[in-house]
Amino acid sequence: MIKRTLLAATAIVSLTLPVMAADAELTVMDWAGYEIEGFYADYTAKHNNSPTYSLFASDDEAFQRAVSGFKADVVHPCSTFVDKYREAGLIEPWDESKLTSVAQLDPNFLASPSIKDDQGLWFLPFDWGATAVAYNTNEVPAEDIASLNIFIDPKYQGRTSLPNSSEDVWALAYLATGTTSWVSISDEQFDAAAEWLRKAHQNVRAYWNDSAELSQLMASGEVLVGWAWNDAVALLQDEGFPVGYQREAAEGSSTWFCGYVNMKNAPGNEDKAYDFVNSLLRADAAGVIVDELGVGHSNATGMGVIPAETLATAGLGAANAPILAQVPKDPALHEKMLQTFENIKAGF
Repeated sequence: MIKRTLLAATAIVSLTLPVMAADAELTVMDWAGYEIEGFYADYTAKHNNSPTYSLFASDDEAFQRAVSGFKADVVHPCSTFVDKYREAGLIEPWDESKLTSVAQLDPNFLASPSIKDDQGLWFLPFDWGATAVAYNTNEVPAEDIASLNIFIDPKYQGRTSLPNSSEDVWALAYLATGTTSWVSISDEQFDAAAEWLRKAHQNVRAYWNDSAELSQLMASGEVLVGWAWNDAVALLQDEGFPVGYQREAAEGSSTWFCGYVNMKNAPGNEDKAYDFVNSLLRADAAGVIVDELGVGHSNATGMGVIPAETLATAGLGAANAPILAQVPKDPALHEKMLQTFENIKAGF
């Protein structure tokens, strides 16, 4: 599935500095691991150069850098952060007349008014995937992963790993306590999820910052169960590790999608920014992202030609269980989730 080995995936010089300084007229702030040549192949063909990348490990990190004045032309947040960028006045809508593949995008990704409204298209969906239970199939019996409560089972104390991401851990906690949407959360639902998360914290060996880190924790045998993105599972599959991916626990699993925002007062060449996103969104980039990262693409035309068995192996097929979609939500709820998560990690 994934062509990079675990070692190559972790060979990142720095998550806060550009790892690929190239075209001075286009700076892309992106997730570590997304600086893949096949994504921007059309850009390279046209400009005989590659973008300058500055990499990050979490949405919160990227947003804080942007708010603090780091200058990029485009940034790659997940959909739950779009309102934060808008409220901070950091972004402006994309000009749809300059986008060559926008009509091929899955319309489900454009349904939120946070993403597209009467002012324009604020966010270009690009990648999507699941967050679900990754587990060592040699050590964890099937009956144990039938429920998300495996993360609070004393049997697995010190053998689990959760994302160092408030979005993903709260998706897990809400699901585990019977909530399948965070568009409207009551105080009772929040408190129940927080209490469950405190219990889950007791079992955590380590909070992972990227999929390569989780993959290494599982490959070493330190961790038997992780709340994981598709690409962590794909990395382990590529290494021949006995990994399973449970998206159909009784309480369900989560889905997410991310994309690109157009930074206001960007320092580079705007035409090159459009050349870059047009390359990313083209139909044949779908095969690249599934093959390289094990996650899905927003281009429905491109995803439509990928064999069903390939998608199933990647954990991108249909799941017969509840799904909590990580869609845009109230920024105030995000801040409450983030602060409570930090308190839980600190033991409160």
